[in-house]
Amino acid sequence: MIYIIMCGGVYPAWVRPRQLLEIHNEPIVARTIRLLEEAGVDKSQIYISSNDPVFEEFAPVLYHNNRYVTNIKDTNNNGYWTDCFYPTDEPACYIFGDVVFSPEAIKKIVNTPTDDIQFFASAPPFDERYTKPWAEPFAYKVVKQGHFRACIRLCETMAKQGAFRRKPIAWELWQVVTCCKPNVIDYKSYVAINDYTCDVDSADDLRKIEPFVPYTVGTETVDYGG
Repeated sequence: MIYIIMCGGVYPAWVRPRQLLEIHNEPIVARTIRLLEEAGVDKSQIYISSNDPVFEEFAPVLYHNNRYVTNIKDTNNNGYWTDCFYPTDEPACYIFGDVVFSPEAIKKIVNTPTDDIQFFASAPPFDERYTKPWAEPFAYKVVKQGHFRACIRLCETMAKQGAFRRKPIAWELWQVVTCCKPNVIDYKSYVAINDYTCDVDSADDLRKIEPFVPYTVGTETVDYGG
């Protein structure tokens, strides 16, 4: 299985991609790569999916056309978010690039088996260190790419037909994969990760998460005890 860290899209509100924001002086994307390697993933299995060459210093970049932007006015109900998944026939774990993961979360993603499609996200009740009032998606693990691509196409068709209340993102795609009722999240249908792991929408989000994240210096890990 290959591991693809998703860092694509266009982010007009940011000077640099937010995946390059630093936590304890380490870019988020670099930290995710390090945690994957520490969890036993060979470096040759790790890629970054992006349309920005800035990520080439971290891992091989899989370039593809990704129309997704963060401005909801430009993407409402058009299905563009599903462009995020780099097309491949290989089994692949798609890891969201703007998430600050705990080491335990990455280990759970790496070690959880699936023979088809699995989804990883937070779920209520949340850990006291979790910084958002709602659940956030973290990764998709895909063995049967044909099934996954068919679900993506169906999700896009349903979006064009107005089946969703908003533009389809990770949750809506999972509802299609599991044949659940649209716009209803079944928090028990996926693998829950409940610790400080959370995505970063702003620098303020990063400041909230950082006190809980151990600081690694060389081979020594300093836990701030948050």
